[in-house]
Amino acid sequence: MNIAVIGASGRIGSRIVREALSRGHEVTAIVRDAKKVEGLGNVTVIEKDVFELTNELEGFDVVVSAYGTKPGEEHLHIDANKKLIKLALHTRLLVVGGAGSLLVDDQGTRVLETPGFPDIYLPTATNQGEALLLYLADDTIDWTFISPAAEIEPGERTGQYQVGKDHLLANKEGRSYISMEDYAVALLDEIEQPQHIKQRYTVASV
Repeated sequence: MNIAVIGASGRIGSRIVREALSRGHEVTAIVRDAKKVEGLGNVTVIEKDVFELTNELEGFDVVVSAYGTKPGEEHLHIDANKKLIKLALHTRLLVVGGAGSLLVDDQGTRVLETPGFPDIYLPTATNQGEALLLYLADDTIDWTFISPAAEIEPGERTGQYQVGKDHLLANKEGRSYISMEDYAVALLDEIEQPQHIKQRYTVASV
């Protein structure tokens, strides 16, 4: 498939690019700084900020958004996703989401509302949660919003993961964790065998 990855130079975005290339897909990296993807492999590069995009997403089978913000600019998650909804009318859009909006009980308590949730992550979690609501309210595009486990860090590619819907998952050790490598595996599996069109779902290690 012909896949575009927005934010391809980031920690998660770069792993998605490598996973896609390893499966034989054609990949275009959409980044603000082309120099940051020089070591990713055989990718086409579009050097643009997401807010500068016009018709560049046309012609792709799938667009993946691994868009991230700097501290203090977390509100841009809302604006960026509004922009992507307008641009992705003719392609499938997969969004790298956050864990903050996942539920921890059956009363509707979200991860970001639990005691001890780190203040430093609250702006990102809140805005990513608001971005999810944009997709849930949309009926114009084919989207999928993929929330990771509570902890997502660079690690091992095991190729194994578990899937949930809206509730936070934990592995057999009781830890809510997934490596960035296995998150990329899960995302590419969803690209190749769609199971969650117009849905949010979550993945975690087993």
